[in-house]
Amino acid sequence: MLFGQTLEFAAACRTPALRVLGATRDQFAKHITAVVMNIFGLSHAKNTRVGNDYVRGVSGGERKRVSIAEMVLAAPSIAAWDNSTRGLDSATALEFVKSLRTASAVAGMTQVVAIYQASQSIYDLFDKAMVLYEGRQVYFGPAARARSYFEQMGYHCPSRQTTADFLTAVTNPHERIIREGFEKSVPKTPDEFEQYWHNSEEFRACKQEIAGTREEFGEGHSNLQTFQEAHRQLQSKHTNKKSPYTISVPMQIRLCMRRAYQRIWNDKASTLSTIAGQIIQALIVGSIYYGGANTTSDFYSKGSAAFVAILLSALQSIVEINGLYEQRPIVAKHEAYAFYHPATEAAAGIITDIPVKIAANGCFLVILYFLAGLRYSAAHFFIFFLFCFVSMLTMSMIFRATAAATKTQSQAFAIAGILVLWIAVYTGFAIQTSYMKPWFRWSAWLNPVAYAYESILVNEVHARTFPCAPTSIVPPYGTGSHFACGIPGAVAGQSNLSGDSWVEAAYGYTYSHIWRNLGILIAFLIFFLVLYLAATEINSASTSSAEVLVFRQAEQLELHSPVRPADLENGPSYAGTISSTDAAHDEGDGSKEAAAIAPQEGFFSWRDVTLDVKLKDENRRLLDGVSGWIKPGSLTALMGTSGAGKMTLLDTLSQRISVGVITGEMHVNGRPLSSSFQRNVGYVQQQDLHLDTTTVREALQFSAMLRQPKSTPVREKMEYVESIIKLLRMEPFAEAVVGVPGEGLNVEQRKLLSIGVEMAAKPALLFCKYSTPGLI
Repeated sequence: MLFGQTLEFAAACRTPALRVLGATRDQFAKHITAVVMNIFGLSHAKNTRVGNDYVRGVSGGERKRVSIAEMVLAAPSIAAWDNSTRGLDSATALEFVKSLRTASAVAGMTQVVAIYQASQSIYDLFDKAMVLYEGRQVYFGPAARARSYFEQMGYHCPSRQTTADFLTAVTNPHERIIREGFEKSVPKTPDEFEQYWHNSEEFRACKQEIAGTREEFGEGHSNLQTFQEAHRQLQSKHTNKKSPYTISVPMQIRLCMRRAYQRIWNDKASTLSTIAGQIIQALIVGSIYYGGANTTSDFYSKGSAAFVAILLSALQSIVEINGLYEQRPIVAKHEAYAFYHPATEAAAGIITDIPVKIAANGCFLVILYFLAGLRYSAAHFFIFFLFCFVSMLTMSMIFRATAAATKTQSQAFAIAGILVLWIAVYTGFAIQTSYMKPWFRWSAWLNPVAYAYESILVNEVHARTFPCAPTSIVPPYGTGSHFACGIPGAVAGQSNLSGDSWVEAAYGYTYSHIWRNLGILIAFLIFFLVLYLAATEINSASTSSAEVLVFRQAEQLELHSPVRPADLENGPSYAGTISSTDAAHDEGDGSKEAAAIAPQEGFFSWRDVTLDVKLKDENRRLLDGVSGWIKPGSLTALMGTSGAGKMTLLDTLSQRISVGVITGEMHVNGRPLSSSFQRNVGYVQQQDLHLDTTTVREALQFSAMLRQPKSTPVREKMEYVESIIKLLRMEPFAEAVVGVPGEGLNVEQRKLLSIGVEMAAKPALLFCKYSTPGLI
């Protein structure tokens, strides 16, 4: 979606359906959205796509500001911000914290912020500070008192170090500095820090402040009533007074429908490609059945065409599983913000998909119907279309319910794969009903596509007479009444065969079941629709869990044996033989690991680099005559506000941009870039994308084995990986599984792994996009 549409949707979800300041709800939502976008500097990107890890959009900092603005528009009484300044430049981060301070002072909001790399100006805006050390609270009190508290404890804060960095460094054994004379008395472990805190004057002052607040405001019952009454006044009509939502369910559905249509309109290429794919598929499949003779020899092709039409119409909905899982994190976030019920968003998605399904499926069915030479009658065509479309909706509800009821995408596709196989086999075409084994015959009764197939087939042959094909007459030269048509349902001595007799004898189908089958299909549709909405409402609940490292079971039971040269020389067995060292290594080893990294000799320069892209009917220049150079052994910082073009320049220089027109010159050691330049460049993306089933050491080894030259010995590659692990201090989690957020590596560890994977390739140049956000 576009930036403006995303924020207008958030504002509309939290605005009551009343006239606010003389404006309607939609007008007020647009007004407040414009104000918030102006505060966060997003007005210039109002009509730009938000984008994601795979769809190109605006810069990462601007995308982060959209998340912040969305949270602000939710207007919570208590707001929790998890590393919200990650990806923002220093000026924007300061303005953001100032806006939080203003909201707290004016609107009475309570802000709780977890923040990395905070400047002194940002830190001074906070009232209180809390310091945690491995899950233990070691300080909670006035922010201005925190620095002196730890200095009195025995730690030294250098003159140029900010208070925020000092508080972070105190809990890091590799960074903290002990004051002279306190080496033996200063706390060093989390338990010692906690014990010192419990015995301090600051802790007793904190307890007294809590007791005084409870005594002043009571247990909060009257405050809770005041809060609930204020919330009821903001709620629209027909909204449950106990509901946390501001607008009613019909309003939620309407807003979600509008957002869904905006997504479809902003991604027209996807919709048009779907329709084009259906047309091409119909032309290919329909050409197989083109030119039928309309005799008994054409019975099989008619049954096959009906089966293909109903099966492809029904099974094309399996792709909706991907879309639902991509959307699930957004729905969970919006539910946490009390924007809408997950079920209302699901209902809106079903309604808005119907026109697209009619267009795509209609193109497929019309082309296939007439190319296959099916019955040229308006009534029979619309019956054919009706059953195909209803069966497609039914299967869509089945696949959606499967996605909503499962926790992972792999689980959903595993179930969907079994359903596809079962439907294809027990529809009635691959195995006719009379040939089904009794213990599996019930499968056809539970198969909604089987009912649709019966109706389509009897609709095609009902009240029609087909001449017997010469090749089907038995015996071939029979005369009078001494012959028969070798087709099920034929009558001896008659050269014509009734379509109703054939379909009843061959399949056990009758025309009298056609409207009964439609009722059964609709019953299936309603059942799985209700199941889908219920599963979405229950299974989309957002839950948070503590981040924990996950190790392979073998790593939990035994330690690795030391690395042996023979293991490295014997091939793939090296992966499980390299040992991890203790986390408490000497702090001076960093220089040794740094020295293990081979020096590079690539001199990279660029001159007048320009990038022009076309957005709709507008030509926009993202880079305009940028020049520069990088010499070996240097470290170059790329500076600029969010949206200045830093990411775009890195993408262009590393040859990883696929849109727009690039002009200018780029050279390595005075020569134009070769075709292998991209493979020789390390590129740390802003997004940390890793295979979640591998361990940290395996990811680094995989990168080194594939990207370093083949001439490099395996031993040397593995030793280089170990030097990278020590250099980045990844030993404590070197054998941990990458996993997913919440159950695997945390943000900092994932960023370190992203850097390590590129360093393991020994690149001549290393480009890093926002490599420090997420690191302490």
